[in-house]
Amino acid sequence: MDTLNDNAIMLKVKAGDLDRMGLLFQRYHRQLYGFLYHMTYQREAAEDMVQQVFYKMLKYRHNFTGSGEFIHWMYAIARNVLKDQGKRKKLAMAASSVEDMADWIPGSTNIEEQLERKQAAQGLQQAMGRLSEDEREILSLSRFQELKHQEIAQILNISEGAVKVRVHRAMCQLKEIYTKVER
Repeated sequence: MDTLNDNAIMLKVKAGDLDRMGLLFQRYHRQLYGFLYHMTYQREAAEDMVQQVFYKMLKYRHNFTGSGEFIHWMYAIARNVLKDQGKRKKLAMAASSVEDMADWIPGSTNIEEQLERKQAAQGLQQAMGRLSEDEREILSLSRFQELKHQEIAQILNISEGAVKVRVHRAMCQLKEIYTKVER
């Protein structure tokens, strides 16, 4: 298996070894899909955007310098693809995502508990949908993608302190909205 780090692989892609992009795809397509899915709650749109991100990485490979982390460059492209997609058409949350979110809530196999989990997941989905795009993005990066505050700061081009404040505020907003939804 290839033991090169992501930056070295992308620099090889930049130099013309396009086959190496497959390794980066293997490493990051699921993570990227998760981010884009949590921003749109549309499976097909997220899948299409993942493809667009990797296409743009190939198209703009000459812009990759290797001075920063590959993952930060990848997320910058993903954010741009997301903005472009949002400009073309407003993305609505898909109701089918409730089943996916229910898997995140731990619980037993009891039918009543499963129903409660689905209802909680639906409430969470509704609350997430009512957050601003910036709030959803910061929560997706910090909670779903489990990136460190320092990494998020580099992706969003803000200070680490600003990330901490935004995550805290977004979580407070989510809790407030979720409480209203559950009533």
